Amino acid sequence: MARRLRRSRAVTTHHVCASAPTINEAGIVRDLFAFGGSAGGLEALLEVLPHLPRNFPATIGAVLHRSPEGESQLVEILARGARLPVGEPKDGELVRPGRVYLAPRNFHMTIEDERWRLTRGAKVHRMRPAVDPLLISVAAARGNRAVGVLLSGGGDDGVEGLIALTRKGGLSIAQQPEQARQPSMPQSAIRDHDVDAVLTLHEIAAILQLLAAGKSVELPRRRP
Repeated sequence: MARRLRRSRAVTTHHVCASAPTINEAGIVRDLFAFGGSAGGLEALLEVLPHLPRNFPATIGAVLHRSPEGESQLVEILARGARLPVGEPKDGELVRPGRVYLAPRNFHMTIEDERWRLTRGAKVHRMRPAVDPLLISVAAARGNRAVGVLLSGGGDDGVEGLIALTRKGGLSIAQQPEQARQPSMPQSAIRDHDVDAVLTLHEIAAILQLLAAGKSVELPRRRP
């Protein structure tokens, strides 16, 4: 169970070491946060989004594995508790701060020239939308100003994207697997990629605000 967070110590990590590690020591303002999830990912976002204030200065992009058929109320569900506007972008729409963009059903969602691009390209990890296309495009578009977050879900979609993002100086975060309804997606990120932090949902919500303000964050040690 997550401990109550103090303002200056917003997160925990999977590393156990004598001194607590720090991320974003260079004080880079992170202005785009790309989330990916599958089974349990919706519930995870419902825990994170209500904690972001109306004046949150960064952009949120989110891909959840979705069925290509039937009506979906995901936007309405996410918007109920969120203080930020939530919606599905149109192809060519400008990427704006202070908004949450959800990938539509049966479309990959990427960023190109600071605009959202929606395509019906080949499925990735047997999914469309998939997490990797978003993260890879974010790495190219924003580089070290971006943060990738993998939430609850099955498989390893998103790992390749996190690797691409960190190569460009971005940060990578995985939800604590013990907290996830389906842990294999964050577990894959931890196993195959040395993520910067493994956090509870409460901690993720706190660190987003600090990173969007360009603050360095000390990661408290988690007990072994």
